[in-house]
Amino acid sequence: MTDDAGTRAHRLLHRTTAGIPEDLSPVTHVANLPAAEPRHTEWPEWVPDRVRDVLRNSGIDRPWAHQAEAASLAWDRHNVVVATGTASGKSLTYQLPALSTLVTDGKATVLYLSPTKALATDQLRAVSDMDIEGVRPATYDGDTPRGERPWVRDHARWVFTNPDMLHRGVLPAHPRWARFFRGLTYVVVDECHAYRGVFGSHVALLLRRLRRIARHYGAEPTFILTSATTAEPAEFATRLIGQDCVAVTEDTSPRGARTVALWEPPLLPELTGENDAPVRRSAGAEAARILAELVIEGARTLAFVRSRRGAELTALGARRILAEVAPELVDKVAAYRAGYLPEERRELESALLEGRLLGVATTNALELGVDISGLDAVVLAGYPGTLASFWQQSGRAGRAGADALVVFVARDDPLDTYLAHHPEALLERPVESAVLDPTNPYVLAPHLACAAAESALKSTDLDLFGATEARAVLDDLVAEKVLRRRPSGWYWTAREQPHHEVDIRGSGAEQVAVVEADTSRLLGTVDAVSACSTVHPGAVYLHRGEPYVVDELDLEHGVAFVHAEDPEWNTSARDVVDIEILDVVKRHVHDGVTVNLGHVAVTSRVVGYLRRLPSGEVLDHIPLDLPEQVLHTRAVWYTISEELLCGPRRRPGITGVEPARVPGALHAAEHAAIGLLPLFATCDRWDIGGVSTAVHADTGEATVFVHDGHPGGAGFADRGFAAFVPWLTATREAVLSCECPAGCPSCVQSPKCGNGNEPLDKAGAVAVLDIVLAAVGTAAGHGHFDDQAADDQVDNSR
Repeated sequence: MTDDAGTRAHRLLHRTTAGIPEDLSPVTHVANLPAAEPRHTEWPEWVPDRVRDVLRNSGIDRPWAHQAEAASLAWDRHNVVVATGTASGKSLTYQLPALSTLVTDGKATVLYLSPTKALATDQLRAVSDMDIEGVRPATYDGDTPRGERPWVRDHARWVFTNPDMLHRGVLPAHPRWARFFRGLTYVVVDECHAYRGVFGSHVALLLRRLRRIARHYGAEPTFILTSATTAEPAEFATRLIGQDCVAVTEDTSPRGARTVALWEPPLLPELTGENDAPVRRSAGAEAARILAELVIEGARTLAFVRSRRGAELTALGARRILAEVAPELVDKVAAYRAGYLPEERRELESALLEGRLLGVATTNALELGVDISGLDAVVLAGYPGTLASFWQQSGRAGRAGADALVVFVARDDPLDTYLAHHPEALLERPVESAVLDPTNPYVLAPHLACAAAESALKSTDLDLFGATEARAVLDDLVAEKVLRRRPSGWYWTAREQPHHEVDIRGSGAEQVAVVEADTSRLLGTVDAVSACSTVHPGAVYLHRGEPYVVDELDLEHGVAFVHAEDPEWNTSARDVVDIEILDVVKRHVHDGVTVNLGHVAVTSRVVGYLRRLPSGEVLDHIPLDLPEQVLHTRAVWYTISEELLCGPRRRPGITGVEPARVPGALHAAEHAAIGLLPLFATCDRWDIGGVSTAVHADTGEATVFVHDGHPGGAGFADRGFAAFVPWLTATREAVLSCECPAGCPSCVQSPKCGNGNEPLDKAGAVAVLDIVLAAVGTAAGHGHFDDQAADDQVDNSR
């Protein structure tokens, strides 16, 4: 970092902590990340003069080395994934081969997919501004007027869309798109790291359906994927598209220096949460204050907040502060989120770029790709879920090569607490691998039905979907009379196509419609598995940032009726859970401890809900009477023998747990482990669940389960099993580093605990984790189990 940069970034940081005594400073760590110099190369020989001249006129004199390398691989018809940092010019890696092909082959077409409409619009604008004759770019998404859609189908050569529209609007109507599919040469999958978990599994199958339809019209498109820096990008991209993929990972773009500050909000002694636990000042409120201070300093700043409502409240909080101390700056702050009209979003983007806005509180809607450059600072109100997203969001600062400040504000959450006190886990650890499983039968089944509706499935198609798994799922679909088996293949026989019944951003299972009672307007859907916990009577439901309260949940007819209301509280369901082990896929046996991965049946029943103020204060608990829900999924679990946990077989230096404290110790260890798993698997704590018991019926021992929250699993439990030792080591450190005396939301309390966070024993959790790690740590070597280890056992007896 240069002296000037250090002075600027540190001056901004000093402004945010002005007036706070040094011994009470919320800043736990400051790191200076150095700048990087660019490495250019010459234009590839195959780039037509017309394309090269247009790019030069737009300000790109020469490409960076990684841009030319990736573009040349794609030109030579290799599937390629570009996994480099934010603002590293990934767009050029697909623009070069795509534009070169479109200007030299009059029948060629290109499909661009992005996870958000804003990103697709931004990329369309970039290509349109080049104004290259014959390219004919166009968007085809939910915002495209119906009158324009036939023109896009019949004439556009580069179509910008998203997975949702590909699934519901393009593939079901592929005969109308015959011209486009016949010429399909490239498929661009932008920001592919967003496709993880169940959503990623859906997109992986969607891309296999796309390849099948393209092949039907005689095309074999090359895939070009872009990603934030991610672990094992070639392996991930190969799983996503179902074909071999080459990775380009060396980033040769320039990068400005950044100062990264980790910030832990203080405890608020005047407030108490559940079971009188201490509560921290909220990350959103802290981010509002930091945003206001940076705006006063004249710094163009983005504040990333986890929810739409949170973004609005953070912007409102910053404006209130400014109204008191610098009223002339109030209009320099705004919120940005999904749900705004396209013209509203474009105006906000322009205002931020031009400096008319200085501070914007946003959801992750501005994380991906939209070209917001030249920012002085970024504030992250809470860990965004993955290291890839952390670096993507923090990379918004200094995107024009300038130096900038990044402030990470920890939420009242075990993972955030851990990161605030372990900067190496945030700043030095390799980014995680994205997790997806396209063979999950709960996801595979609806896509096979959609594929059959698009064109009868033949035996030769099954390799696309995983031949063994696909055939088993097809047999079930035939037995359920969803498909009909004939000698020539599998056929969809219903009059209506199945596509609109399949939610690719959910589990693919049955959906519960959320309907505004007064107007009968459909607001959205939730999957049936989570309906009881998200749209139970009395629940506060957010739709596009607008709050509604649920009046009635009718599970028989699959509908939840709501009315518009903005109460001062939020709600969280409380449930009772039981878990049954169905089979063990992998097992590691140690002296008194076993670690398992397998299939389980989770039976849960929502019994009530808490009403909680934004401060964390609990207002009351309201009981509910709802039916049981059963979830078949995957779990990782460990067992501890009674002798090791409570008896004389404890190892020297390790404290045991008194029998009366065992339930609370296991429960606290379970909560903390759920909070830390997102550090090792690309998930949110709301994607996973857990159960702990002093004696489980299937194991006969003290047992702690952590399970995927989606039917069939999403790969999160598998990642926890593979990284068991580092996962529990981080869990132990998170509990120990929390300053609370007996447990709080920053360590062992969970916002979704079905038992009201009782019983919990913070000290007992540390003892449990010590016992498990002492038994497992040595045998696990460097902390990752070897899947081929001799002590792996498969038990399918249940």
